[in-house]
Amino acid sequence: MRATALSWVAALLAASACQAQTPRDESGPLAFRDVTDTHVPRAPDLHALDIALADFDGDGDLDAALAVEGDVNRLYLNDGQGRFAWREGAFGERPHDTEHVRAADFDRDGHMDVVFVAEDDQVHQLFLGRGDGRFVDASDRLPAKSEGNGLAVGDVNGDDLPDIVVGNTGMQGEKDAQGGLNFLWLNEPGRPGWFRDATASHLPPIANKAQGVALADLDGDGDLDMVVATEAPPTRLLINDGRGRFAEASDRLQQVTPLETREVHVFDANGDKRPDILLLNLTSNAGEWEKDPQARLLIQDGSGRFADETAERLPANRFSSWGGTIMDLGGDGHPDMIVGAIAVPGFEPLQVRAYANDGKGKFRDATAATIPDATVGRSWSMAVGDVNGDGRDDLFIGGWGTQARLLLGR
Repeated sequence: MRATALSWVAALLAASACQAQTPRDESGPLAFRDVTDTHVPRAPDLHALDIALADFDGDGDLDAALAVEGDVNRLYLNDGQGRFAWREGAFGERPHDTEHVRAADFDRDGHMDVVFVAEDDQVHQLFLGRGDGRFVDASDRLPAKSEGNGLAVGDVNGDDLPDIVVGNTGMQGEKDAQGGLNFLWLNEPGRPGWFRDATASHLPPIANKAQGVALADLDGDGDLDMVVATEAPPTRLLINDGRGRFAEASDRLQQVTPLETREVHVFDANGDKRPDILLLNLTSNAGEWEKDPQARLLIQDGSGRFADETAERLPANRFSSWGGTIMDLGGDGHPDMIVGAIAVPGFEPLQVRAYANDGKGKFRDATAATIPDATVGRSWSMAVGDVNGDGRDDLFIGGWGTQARLLLGR
C-alpha cells in the first residue's frame, strides 16, 4: 500500500476544486469529540495503517495494537479513560513494512494475541499475549511469507478456533504481474496457536492483487464466506462449504466499472437481514487520475446476488479512500459509514467523512453534524470500540504520515 510522493501544489488546487466540504452544522453538538491531542501519543509522521482494539493487559479496557509501515509495530495501553500510552518494545524492536493487524485468542489461553502482515519485507508476525501487556514472539508458527496486504481472522471450518486469511499481492521472492495466491492458515485443534497452510486444498488457485479481506456469512448457511478486495479487478467472492473449503462465486457480484479497491466491509445496509458489501476505492495509489474512486455499495437480493446500487444509495465522491468502517452513529440501530478521504492526485489530507443511514440503506453526507474540523489526515484503516467506558462507541483512525486520531462518541 505504499504511496508515492507527487506534486503538492497541483494537488492543493485540485483538492480545493473537487473536494468541497458541507458547511458546518452549528445547531447542536457533534457526534464525536476529537481528543487526539490529549489522549493519543504524538506521532505526526507515523504510518499507522491499521489498528486492533482489545484488552491486552487484563485491566478490562480496550488497548490498541498498531500496524506500522516502515517502523516497529506499537502497543498503546489504555488508562481506562481512553488515554493511551505507548509501551515501547511490546512487539520487538525491528521495523517492518506492516500493513494490517488483527487480534484474537489464537492459543485459547484466555489472553488476546496479535497477528500482523507485511508487504515489502514479507515479515508476517504472530505475538501471543500473556494477559499483562507483554507478548511472546511466535512468528515461526506462521507457515509462509508473501507480499501481504489483506488480513482477516475467523473460524472458517467450524472447530471454534480462529483461523487466518492473508490477502496477497505477490508471493515469496517474486513480484508476479498477476498478483499472488491468498493464504488460508488453519488453527490446529490439537495445539491451538499453531497453524497449518491449507491454501492448496481449501482455496481456489486464483492469483490476485489483494488489498483487503472480509469474512462473513454471505449466503446464510451459518459459515464464513470471503470477499477479497483487489487493486486490479475483479473483486472476488468465495463461498465456504462449511468445512473451510472455498469456491469462487465472483459472478454473483455486479461489477459495473473497473476498481482499485483498498478495503471491503460487509454489513446489512438496508435492514433486510441480508449482508451487503461496501467497497472503498482509489483513483490510483497516490498517482494520477486513473479509475473512478467512488465508494460502491452492492446490495444482496433474494437469490444471493449483489447488485451495484451505488448511484441511488451513496453520496458521490471524487476523493480516494484507503479505509473506513461501519458503526451506528446515532444510536438508532442502523449501521452508518465512516469513510477516510484523501485527495488524489496529490495525496493531500482531507477531513474524514460520515454517511448517515436512513434505515433503508440510503446514505447522506452527515460530516458537518458528526466529524470535528480537526479530524483531518491521510486516514487509513479504522477501529471501533468503547475505549473510555461510557457505553458509547469511539473511533480510532489510522493515518499514513499524519497523526493517528481518536474520536470519542458523545
